[in-house]
Amino acid sequence: MGTLTSCSFSTMNLRFRMNPPIGCNFSRRTQMKRMSKRSFGRLIISCSSSGGGGGGSSSNDNGSSNDGKLEKDSSNLSTVTEETAEERNGGGDASDSEDSSVSISSRPTISTVGSTYNNFQVDSFKLMELLGPEKVDPSDVKIIKEKLFGYSTFWVTKEEPFGDFGEGILFLGNLRGKSEDVFAKLQSQLSEVMGDKYNLFMVEEPNSEGPDPRGGPRVSFGMLRKEVSEPGPTSLWQYVIAFLLFLLTIGSSVELGIASQITRLPPEVVKYFTDPNAIEPPDMQLLVPFVDSALPLAYGVLGVQLFHEIGHFLAAFPRNVKLSIPYFIPNITLGSFGAITQFKSILPDRKAKVDISLAGPFAGAALSSSMFAVGLLLSSNPAAAAELIQVPSTLFQGSLLLGLISRATLGYGAMHGAMVSIHPLVIAGWCGLTTSAFNMLPVGCLDGGRAVQGAFGKGSLVGFGLATYSLLGLGVLGGPLSLPWGLYVLICQRSPEKPCLNDATEVGTWRKAALGVAIFLVLLTLLPVWDELAEELGIGLVTTF
Repeated sequence: MGTLTSCSFSTMNLRFRMNPPIGCNFSRRTQMKRMSKRSFGRLIISCSSSGGGGGGSSSNDNGSSNDGKLEKDSSNLSTVTEETAEERNGGGDASDSEDSSVSISSRPTISTVGSTYNNFQVDSFKLMELLGPEKVDPSDVKIIKEKLFGYSTFWVTKEEPFGDFGEGILFLGNLRGKSEDVFAKLQSQLSEVMGDKYNLFMVEEPNSEGPDPRGGPRVSFGMLRKEVSEPGPTSLWQYVIAFLLFLLTIGSSVELGIASQITRLPPEVVKYFTDPNAIEPPDMQLLVPFVDSALPLAYGVLGVQLFHEIGHFLAAFPRNVKLSIPYFIPNITLGSFGAITQFKSILPDRKAKVDISLAGPFAGAALSSSMFAVGLLLSSNPAAAAELIQVPSTLFQGSLLLGLISRATLGYGAMHGAMVSIHPLVIAGWCGLTTSAFNMLPVGCLDGGRAVQGAFGKGSLVGFGLATYSLLGLGVLGGPLSLPWGLYVLICQRSPEKPCLNDATEVGTWRKAALGVAIFLVLLTLLPVWDELAEELGIGLVTTF
């Protein structure tokens, strides 16, 4: 016990230097810089003298020996504490050092007898704290509470950790004015007092029992360091990955164009792609003549994806919101699953989150709808018969909305058969609309998830997400693509978006209405046509076994 006690006293003193109490007006990093080599030497000497002097020492030592060691360790601790006070006070008088020593040594310490965690575990926790994100300086918290909050703005009653790892401070209390006006005033005062050191967030109060008496939800204010709260820049390897994914997406789009010519492909190629028992691949040189005719469809698929991303950037630019380079996700069935685009700056408010999130799918859907409509008109035009391709009629059973539109345009005779002659623009528009619908699903960090989080709050996104995962898992939405899309979301897009600076102000009725209509159209697009309805409406040829 003597060895453990001696090491723990010195270790506790070292911990105090690395992480001072909240009342001390100096930061953790400053204390680490002030730590002298003599302190480390004293720590090593203390541990070695206790553990190495007389190798036969054990837990069976008498009580007087233990008491003597404890008294010696206590004197060492007092000496080190007094020296720390002298260093901090810059060589002040003895009385100041003594006062500081008394006030510091009176702080509660970790007991080494019967402690929940041993010394190694506690040191590991401290190391994780040092390696983690930089926390808010306690001295800054005191200044901010004195100079920012008060009777005229926000009366603080409680403080809680804020952020993903508790690296920030959340101020809870009572609002003393209109939330937008108070937030703007606090932001201005924070900039004057602290400069660009911190970001201030206005969020809905967690576990609030009711709305604010002035209207709207009860709000709280969170504070994080700028380097912690703001996203980092895009690195070189991320640009390389984005470029490689774009090349793969080009290849998957060309492959989709080749697969659309299934009635013209050599039999051995068709057998390899359709027969699950086919093992030996055919000569790929046989596909070269079909590449040129596959390019128009590939251009259409890529055009929709690029138009989608341009919509995001056009909506983000007026609001001074930075976006990352898009990471396109290749897919051989649709050509692409869309792209992952990250916010590279903090969003100002929830309106910006909704507008930027909806701009991409709306732009992609607008171009896709145009190609789909033009393709259907060309499919029924005899002058464009040479450009038509044959596709299985069951393709139109994959979407209730698009199947009904195709049936109304092409007619019963053209649709009620094994194969249907259509223009390649129909396939490009179909794939673009399906991809836009998938990305508008209200789950995770998809465009639809971000829009729902901005319009209805993070709590509503949880309910929408559970319903979406259930429908995808049951195969109700997306048909055969429901499982791969669900796995993609779980791996890459499951986390919700981070809060905006003003994450409490509502977005308005018309944005919520537009989002509701969009989600309804998404469900109609991804909902397959069941066999009975397909047979009744003449959408494809239903085979009954």
